[in-house]
Amino acid sequence: MADVRRKRVTARRAVAVGELSASAAAFAQIVERRLPKGDAMVMAEIAGLQGAKNAAQLMPLCHPLPLEYIDVRCEPIAERHAIRVYCEVATFARTGVEMEALAGASAALLTLYDLTKPVEPALSIGGVRLLFKEGGKKGLWLHPDGMSDAERDHYKPRGVAKLDNVSAAVITLSDRASRGEYSDASGPLLAERLRELGANVSDVELHPDEPGPLAERLRALAEQGAQLVLCTGGTGLGPRDRTPEALAIVADRYIDGIGELFRSESSQHTPLAWLSRAQAVLIDTTLVIALPGSAKAVAQGMDILAPILAHALSMAAGGGHA
Repeated sequence: MADVRRKRVTARRAVAVGELSASAAAFAQIVERRLPKGDAMVMAEIAGLQGAKNAAQLMPLCHPLPLEYIDVRCEPIAERHAIRVYCEVATFARTGVEMEALAGASAALLTLYDLTKPVEPALSIGGVRLLFKEGGKKGLWLHPDGMSDAERDHYKPRGVAKLDNVSAAVITLSDRASRGEYSDASGPLLAERLRELGANVSDVELHPDEPGPLAERLRALAEQGAQLVLCTGGTGLGPRDRTPEALAIVADRYIDGIGELFRSESSQHTPLAWLSRAQAVLIDTTLVIALPGSAKAVAQGMDILAPILAHALSMAAGGGHA
């Protein structure tokens, strides 16, 4: 099996869909619950639950997961004489639940087939696919074939909230990079990730590890109207790691939970995360977050922080708490 030990446990959800096509007569018996073997749609829903729970036994390299939610539903499509089956699966895990959703939908469809074939052998199963999945590093994934308005309204797929039109800046703190001894990768990566979320990143700066000048620059960015400033570097235990001290000079309020969240979630990747002094503060309404200096830690940090940034900025600007 794939090694997922270093991945974070996150909320995972997947929805799979497929259809059973039948003749008009067989379709009528299914939806009117008149098949000789009983109520095919109810039995299909039960079979879908069992199929999702037993996915790892059906597919040898599939990770066994403790599923926390399964919902299987059969929806008659009269104009096509078809039964459309949906299987939704959710849990908290290090890997996704798309195979469980697909296994559930497939088991439900096979059960529909089995219970209908005595009255109509010319059945077909098709269109089995993943509708969407959520969670993990990649967040929301939607099938290229799209979703109907009814499907979107029922399942409400949730992606990371965008930072559209948010004014943001990125500052890298590194003595060696500022002297040109190596090329900074963390700052440009932070800027790229912010732009992917829709933020307007006006400044990407590189400074030595000096708390005084950093504090002055942070105050200036806040006065200029920056809503979000992400710093990378200077959060370790080294003698020159002084970024949290710079934040202390200008902070109006501390947001302890963001640093705690970063350390807790990052510890699933490495126990060294507990040595980080990652921190977040507010300068008036400007949110400033200090992250470690490595590109890997920055990438992981953005995966952790992205789901809460939009709401944090809304609250800082005077928005509601929910």
